[in-house]
Amino acid sequence: MTTKSRLDNFLKLGISLILFLGAGYAQAQQDAQFTQYMYNGMFYNPAFAGKESGYRFSALHRSQWAGYSTSTGQGGAPVTQLITAQGRLDAKNIGYGLSIVNDQIGASGNLEVNLKAAYHKKIKRATLSVGGYVGMFSSSLDYGELVVVNPEPNLPQSGKESQLALDFGAGILYDRGNYYLGLSSKHLNQPTFDFGDATYANQLKNHSYFLFGYRVRPIGQLRIEPNLLIKAVSFNNFSYDVSVMATHQNKINGGISYRGEESISLILGYSMLRDNSLKLGYAFDLVTGGLEAKSPTSHELMLRYVLPTSNREVERVIQRTPRFRF
Repeated sequence: MTTKSRLDNFLKLGISLILFLGAGYAQAQQDAQFTQYMYNGMFYNPAFAGKESGYRFSALHRSQWAGYSTSTGQGGAPVTQLITAQGRLDAKNIGYGLSIVNDQIGASGNLEVNLKAAYHKKIKRATLSVGGYVGMFSSSLDYGELVVVNPEPNLPQSGKESQLALDFGAGILYDRGNYYLGLSSKHLNQPTFDFGDATYANQLKNHSYFLFGYRVRPIGQLRIEPNLLIKAVSFNNFSYDVSVMATHQNKINGGISYRGEESISLILGYSMLRDNSLKLGYAFDLVTGGLEAKSPTSHELMLRYVLPTSNREVERVIQRTPRFRF
């Protein structure tokens, strides 16, 4: 099968999935969302941890619906930070990672810290990875910022409540080189946050993700990468992101992305330092759906750094003397 035929098959499959999911689309996701999802695979799937050699670090800040304010004039737009770090034990084919997510949405805030591990198995020209994570999920609620239409008598008017729960998930990833696909599930234990009052049950639903990407080199140092992300909450509510990225000489990259019934995005990136180890990325979202309850733009800034592993092997040099050779 030629490269063009494979690309055509990928696009046909992607369009079919989008049309299928579009019929049942609903925005009910509790996890943070990112436009540059194609560069943050470990956030969605722990099987990405340590998939490539070297130590990798990333930091991302997202300001969603910039300038949005509630009917009371208070700000309430989602603001999210993501920090990740990962490495690999090459001798044992084991990857490990850490992810920290701080997600603030109006009166509520979530902080999650997860330790991740994955095992990578070479199968001919492909790599099969299996991973899992365990961590803590903290949810907080500021009663002073709540806007309640019909307040209940026992609802506090001020103060802040926080609750901590155990969280874990798992994922699998298959990478063939020219394409990859991954399936993962987060919050498998579905912890509940009642904030000290058993009459309230704010359950963190199970989130599942399907990642699919294709890599094409049509000419020279140009690389084209279509990507698809499908998100499901309790296998009931679905949403999707689809994007196409182009990279030239591993230095400059750009592309477009579409989030179903929500926004269209422009993504730009540039690599710095002599070895291109420091990468800067920016995403601009133009909201196209639900503008009556949102501000029209979102912004996302990302910084990534790759620290290659040092080669400690010392080449043996033949020493020659008038009497000895060793």
